[in-house]
Amino acid sequence: MSAIKAIIFDFIGTLTNVKNYSLEDSKRSLYKAILEAGFDVSAENFLEAYSNAHEKYRVIRYKKLVEVTNAVWISEALNALGFKTRPEDPRIKIAVNVFFEDYLNSLELRPCVKNMLKQFSTNYKLGLVSNFTYAPVIYAALRKLEINQFFNAVLVSEAVGWRKPHSKIFEEALRKLGVPAEETVYVGDSPDEDIKGAKTAGMRTVFVSSQFYSLENLKESGQNPDIIAKDICTLCKIFPEKFIQ
Repeated sequence: MSAIKAIIFDFIGTLTNVKNYSLEDSKRSLYKAILEAGFDVSAENFLEAYSNAHEKYRVIRYKKLVEVTNAVWISEALNALGFKTRPEDPRIKIAVNVFFEDYLNSLELRPCVKNMLKQFSTNYKLGLVSNFTYAPVIYAALRKLEINQFFNAVLVSEAVGWRKPHSKIFEEALRKLGVPAEETVYVGDSPDEDIKGAKTAGMRTVFVSSQFYSLENLKESGQNPDIIAKDICTLCKIFPEKFIQ
């Protein structure tokens, strides 16, 4: 068995918890930003058009595994209401930033994460692969939580164009790290996006249960990771010995 040279982590759920977040509050903030940007539209009409556009692209994102950023469906929602906009419109970018403010502030590191990354970064190349529709949020979160310095490569689906479990985002992470799949371990909490995706790409895998995915979810998925850890603290204790046996 090849020696481990790199560890790639999922971000939200695996390394962070989401605490006290309200999607409805974020939608209201988004509408307020749209209104302040000069788009004269009622909250009811905008939020309905936004939900329709979101659902349209949700199907594309989850079935085709092609990432579509929020600016696209905000622009489409406004155009459906009679405006003429493009996703690149600076007003829409401002609105997207406003929409994600609360979410960014809701992210907190799970116990043991910072010490683990510090410890692992001395012996392995570290990567991060996150499914997220707006890459600046992930970059900002890594800086805010003061862990960005530990990663040799950070890939976000919005920037790459493909979502996990598509093989292309994993392959791009391996390319950036300069390490083959058989010498890489992937750590994540989603049975399908993380474990299935990474195993298909040829990596060894670790499932970490989270606020989003339990051991029961893993069992129901039928996925079989190399290691199951109930939390990051447990992973620190058993890694890398479990892969050397």
